[in-house]
Amino acid sequence: MAAEIRDYKGKRVHFIGIGGSSMSGLAGLLREEGYNVTGSDKTQSHKTDHLVEKGVPISIGHDPANIHGADVIVYSAAIAATNPERAEAARLGIPQIERCDLIGQLMQGSDFAVAVSGTHGKTTTTSMLAQAFLSAGADPSIHIGGELDFIGGSTRRGTSGDFIVEACEFNGSFLHFHPTVAIITNIDEDHLDFFGDIEHIEAAFANFTRLLPEDGWCVAWGDDERARRVCLNAKCSHMTYGLGPDNDLRPENLHYDARGRAGFDAMLNGERIGHFHIGVATEVNMLDALAVIGVCHIKGLDMEKVARALEEFKGAHRRFELTSVTDGVECYTDYGHNPAEIKNALRLADLKLAEKQPRGELWSVFQPHTYSRTKTLFDQFLETFDLADHVLVTDIMAAREVDPGDINSEMLIAPLRARGLDAVLTPSFDDTEAYLRAHWKPGDVMVSHGCGDIDLLNEQIAAHGDTRPGDTEG
Repeated sequence: MAAEIRDYKGKRVHFIGIGGSSMSGLAGLLREEGYNVTGSDKTQSHKTDHLVEKGVPISIGHDPANIHGADVIVYSAAIAATNPERAEAARLGIPQIERCDLIGQLMQGSDFAVAVSGTHGKTTTTSMLAQAFLSAGADPSIHIGGELDFIGGSTRRGTSGDFIVEACEFNGSFLHFHPTVAIITNIDEDHLDFFGDIEHIEAAFANFTRLLPEDGWCVAWGDDERARRVCLNAKCSHMTYGLGPDNDLRPENLHYDARGRAGFDAMLNGERIGHFHIGVATEVNMLDALAVIGVCHIKGLDMEKVARALEEFKGAHRRFELTSVTDGVECYTDYGHNPAEIKNALRLADLKLAEKQPRGELWSVFQPHTYSRTKTLFDQFLETFDLADHVLVTDIMAAREVDPGDINSEMLIAPLRARGLDAVLTPSFDDTEAYLRAHWKPGDVMVSHGCGDIDLLNEQIAAHGDTRPGDTEG
């Protein structure tokens, strides 16, 4: 049984890995609620700097002494029990709370608690939903797996009984939550190191919907066979959305402007509930907006205000985020780390290139994340980059895994070249930056992909500025 965070109000809560998007937001939220928050992380970042500015003491590096005097420890699934701080806490008998348990405790008892799940699109959908609720006058507490400028970060403390949370399926994390409304954006292959196969992934989502009360709602993308099946089998009210004629919520008079942004009438069971223009491009984001519209309708929010929020929505950080224009090249970073997400980012990049006269070239920089994902989705990754003119592949980020010795980034290069792609192995960020600067041209677009630290490549490119004569060799 996990410790209960509310038993430690006013006491010292120590976060191990406080620099993560989710953990840093939770740390800030608890500090606002009167907890004495401290933390540690292996590296300094803008997130740790921001918390320090708020008065949160943070140690860089993991040391057993960091937790001395703490009353309770918060850690994420990425922090193993062998971590020196967790091991010391266990030795001293200091209670520990896993991040997902903490989120579940914070949302418990909420009158209207929306958990946004799905293999892809969780952060964007959660961010859209947060902006729509706030713009329509609601006052929810919010927890997003990324950062949204509209709320000044990843979390927000509300005063109503509403709670909006991004619900990740990895490690069964979302099974610790207490939703009254669930969104399922899709069910696809990912985290196979934990689930094993797609059938077990679908079963986890089915278990997730069993958390919903009988008077709750399940809202799912009805064009996804697995998401639709899970939704319709839920023992509560349900709403499907999508392009197919069998969906409850559908776009009619759908069109896209020159920048790929959708406009449409939202039709719920044949009744028009509003007209919408979405501020971010591609069909994927249009579908995420449909999910948001469905939940806002269930909540009874003003659809005109919701429409204005969706039109003004600009996206969350690390979701096809422009980080610099360097050497005349637009540089973007995107958190997408599996084939479907990477393809969507490349479609967005292709739309950016379509606006340019003359059209430049598309550079895709891929940081594979975990050996197991690279191995299990290997063939799918080979079919992912066809829109790109050039593909640079960095070393695999191991994250929580140990190198098994039978998979590496170089193994992707020859098969990608066999598909006609200009694929190059650039193991480190320094290698990648040097290759880009030696070969890209003004008018090109570069997008880096991955849920590891690939955004640091973009940061160093921006920090170094335009290439000076003699900096690179052709």
